[in-house]
Amino acid sequence: MDYIVRAVAADEQIRAFAATTRELTETARGYHDTSPVATAALGRLLTAGAMMGAMMKGERDLLTLQILGDGPIGGITVTADSSARVKGYVQNPGVYLPATAKGKLDVGGSVGRGSLRVIRDLGMKEPYIGQCELQTGEIGDDLTYYFAMSEQVPSSVGLGVLLERDGARAGQVSQAGGFILQLMPYTSDEVIDRLEKKISEVRPVTAMLDAGMSPEQILDELLGEFGLEILDTIPTEYHCDCSRERIERVLISLGKKELEDMIADGEPIEVNCQFCDKKYQVSVDELKELLKQSRH
Repeated sequence: MDYIVRAVAADEQIRAFAATTRELTETARGYHDTSPVATAALGRLLTAGAMMGAMMKGERDLLTLQILGDGPIGGITVTADSSARVKGYVQNPGVYLPATAKGKLDVGGSVGRGSLRVIRDLGMKEPYIGQCELQTGEIGDDLTYYFAMSEQVPSSVGLGVLLERDGARAGQVSQAGGFILQLMPYTSDEVIDRLEKKISEVRPVTAMLDAGMSPEQILDELLGEFGLEILDTIPTEYHCDCSRERIERVLISLGKKELEDMIADGEPIEVNCQFCDKKYQVSVDELKELLKQSRH
């Protein structure tokens, strides 16, 4: 089962999250039939979205992460709620790229240059929108930079997805997960220096996942010497909340002109959910009913 661990360390000067997300990343791969590099990119952003969702307090709070790069993958979109339920998709799920010189999936090359947007809808009149330029396209580095620049929270973000290499399960997700460490405003210089040194020496998150380490073990490796205190565990899952009612609301929002054009074609339309690829058939008669509800 996928889950997130929430913890503190160094007398609450450090807050930390770590997650295992193999099942939700594999669910996303199944829905979107993603190539290996697209699976890795989407899995990383889904993992980050789940942990950032768990940071939110309100029951109806929603988070959207958008990566818009000039690489062949196009864009990646992930949304999460405060219960750490996530969903997402990539613009070009079939993109293939050769491995990097180190034999790794080239996520940075697939994403390219561009921007990262973080949209938090906390039930206010306007959502909070933060944005930064992509630094490497590797996603973990980009979120580390985003937290420091847009939210003024010094952070370290590690994300990883490992795929089966051989046999019938080749391309399927074998491990996925990551961590987010954040410094509180009152963190002492001594703790900051020790943590920076620790992070510079620690194994990559993919190596920890490959060793079969749990979120608790990852946090212990990172923060064990800082007096790690685990607060709770939160289940996380891939969850698409699309419905016929939601699809109808979207069609109504297109406006009278658009609906009239669809009706004039005289054919039923098919609407696909971007997040789970579920298909909804809408007949001409149903379109006429929706037209009656449209105001513009």
